[in-house]
Amino acid sequence: MNRFSDIVGQEQLKEHLENAIKMNKVSHAYIINGEKNAGKEFIAKTFAMALQCDSRQGIEPCQECHSCKQALGGNQPDIIFISHEKPGTISVDDIRTQINGNVAIKPYSSPKKIYIMNEGEKMTVQAQNALLKTLEEPPEYVVILILTTNVNSLLPTILSRCVVLNMKPVQDSQIKKFLMQNMEIPDYKADICVAFARGNVGKARLLAKSEEFDKVKEEAVTLVKYIHEMELNEIVTAIRKINEYKLDVNDYMDILSIWYRDVLLFKATHDANHLIFREEIQYIRKVADRSTYEGIENIISALEKSKERLSANVNFDLTMELLLLTIKEN
Repeated sequence: MNRFSDIVGQEQLKEHLENAIKMNKVSHAYIINGEKNAGKEFIAKTFAMALQCDSRQGIEPCQECHSCKQALGGNQPDIIFISHEKPGTISVDDIRTQINGNVAIKPYSSPKKIYIMNEGEKMTVQAQNALLKTLEEPPEYVVILILTTNVNSLLPTILSRCVVLNMKPVQDSQIKKFLMQNMEIPDYKADICVAFARGNVGKARLLAKSEEFDKVKEEAVTLVKYIHEMELNEIVTAIRKINEYKLDVNDYMDILSIWYRDVLLFKATHDANHLIFREEIQYIRKVADRSTYEGIENIISALEKSKERLSANVNFDLTMELLLLTIKEN
């Protein structure tokens, strides 16, 4: 189902798109800017379905008409998804063949002809300049939806010809409610997914479904529980194991950061109710008792520095060794 009511959070963005349909003031081009997995494509598909819906009753796509069924099946001929052969680039040829060379053909069966471009930040400057030609004089039936994780990668001339809609972090309580009601995720696991998602519903949803995330979480928690007893060779083995997982290493770092924030919180308050890893209270109490405030803050700071080093492509094994030794020392 693709309905505006299924979009979690993003009230301003939803209201803008719904009003555009209601008042018949749909722009020829939109940029939806938000984090990876935040739900940009779901919003774009919902908007496209609503614009093409045959029933014309209200704002929500009806899900039942021929157009909606085609869209749900991914074969609505007037909702076109831009593809690109090179994984890291949307080239000038991609734009010329899939948009510029196609816009003059009127819609087959719908009122609009809608182009949805994911990963808009991957457009080369030449591709953006080619797209500009269509944006400057688009046929009245054309709507272009550019989805991006980095609106600053787009030329000012592109931005000036599009309605820019920025996605905002969703409240933790809304994400938790979504996970528990829609996905039947238990309370404790929902709390952990929400803590990692940092306002990103899509990420919370992926983590909730990921068996690998559960394994990585268990490995990380086991490591921090027993690191003070481990020898250097055991730490090196643990580092190699981290590298085996397909999960983003930043997620592993976030697990460690949340654990030590729990330790800091418990040391300050002696209250387990607000801890993310509250079922590990026995070990959190031990770490809090034997660590100083300065030591815990040193660890949290080292975790942030390690994330920065890995983003700058500093050697993984060396970065992790330094980090885990800092954790052991503190």
